[in-house]
Amino acid sequence: MVTIRRGEPTATQSMIIIEELALQVGKAQACQAFNVSRSSFYRAGQPDKPALPRRRPARALSLQEEQEVLDLLHSPRFVDCAPIAVWAILLDEGRYYCSSRTMYRLLNVAGEVRERRDQLTHPNYAKPELLAQKPNEVWTWDITELRGPVKYQRYYLYVILDLFSRYVVGWMVADVQSHDLAEQLIDQCVEREGIVPGQLTIHSDRGATMLAKPLGLMLTDLGILKSHSRPYCSNDNPFIESHFRTLKYRPEFPDRFGSICDARQFCRTFFQWYQLQHRHSGLGWMTPHSVHHGQAKQVEHQRQEVLDAAYKKTPQRFVRKPPQAPQAPSAVWINPPCQKGESARAVEPTQPNPDIQAINPKSDSSELAAKKQGSHLTCKRFSQREQYPKTPLNDLQAEVNRPKPLFGLQLK
Repeated sequence: MVTIRRGEPTATQSMIIIEELALQVGKAQACQAFNVSRSSFYRAGQPDKPALPRRRPARALSLQEEQEVLDLLHSPRFVDCAPIAVWAILLDEGRYYCSSRTMYRLLNVAGEVRERRDQLTHPNYAKPELLAQKPNEVWTWDITELRGPVKYQRYYLYVILDLFSRYVVGWMVADVQSHDLAEQLIDQCVEREGIVPGQLTIHSDRGATMLAKPLGLMLTDLGILKSHSRPYCSNDNPFIESHFRTLKYRPEFPDRFGSICDARQFCRTFFQWYQLQHRHSGLGWMTPHSVHHGQAKQVEHQRQEVLDAAYKKTPQRFVRKPPQAPQAPSAVWINPPCQKGESARAVEPTQPNPDIQAINPKSDSSELAAKKQGSHLTCKRFSQREQYPKTPLNDLQAEVNRPKPLFGLQLK
């Protein structure tokens, strides 16, 4: 006698019950009683067949070619580089072995692809809306700590990054955080890059150095618009934070620096590599130096010639379409103002108001208001330096009678 308990039985339990019931009423009636087809009942009683091995695709790399790619990735030159960076470097040198995805797949088979450190997830915050369509239009800067030789001793790295090209326009290592040093660094970078009033926006977080009144007055005198992140939201300044991650995830980055001179020497070597050799994922795997100085089209054309030659040689390895060289973006946003499912579009510039304009994201229709709509800004704009002569900071800081050391100011 078959006993059926309360509750809906699972598929395995149903097959067991049907098999017991079939001994009494037959298989056809037992399957009909449970609304199960007889083919499903017979199939469930058969043992599982082992899966057949996957056939090797005809367009796949040969075993010798796969080993050649692995040896290249294991070489001292590329052992600390990401496969997509290796692909870009070889492409610049006129060599093509396989796609970057194939490199990742070969490393995954060898058990060499994994996340090295634990990653944190952060909620989505409303960020300031900043748009850069060319170099020297938006700069973002911040200060990070470098651990010294003993506990509680810190050095401070000042970095100014161009948003469009990710090019480091200036950096400095000091043993204090000071708005005086930030003023000198920004002033020298503005002079060297040839910034004119009304051209540049500088974005930063709300640290004490960034909110200092003398620094704000200097930016106002230079005709530079100032933008700040929301309080306690480091994700409002994501590009500079990503740059610091690139710095501190380098294999040669030490746990501690022996002295401030040691920190400056390391940063000098790092920024030389970053500007001229680092293939940036946000720049179509080009170097910041190439994008900042207008060489992106030339690099893209040279890469496309190499890919066309590879496609002509082995077209069967490119199934969907001929390969296309990655391109540098034409516009870079911090929090693009788009709804879900819409793409960010460039804001058409309008004629700037020569008077001082307080940015009002709800009513102001100027170019700067369109770029910064939704951001928390406490800034004013000057369009002509002649109308607003530079205020001498010595008069404002008469009570501070101390020298302003450069602390080894280093500009690259």
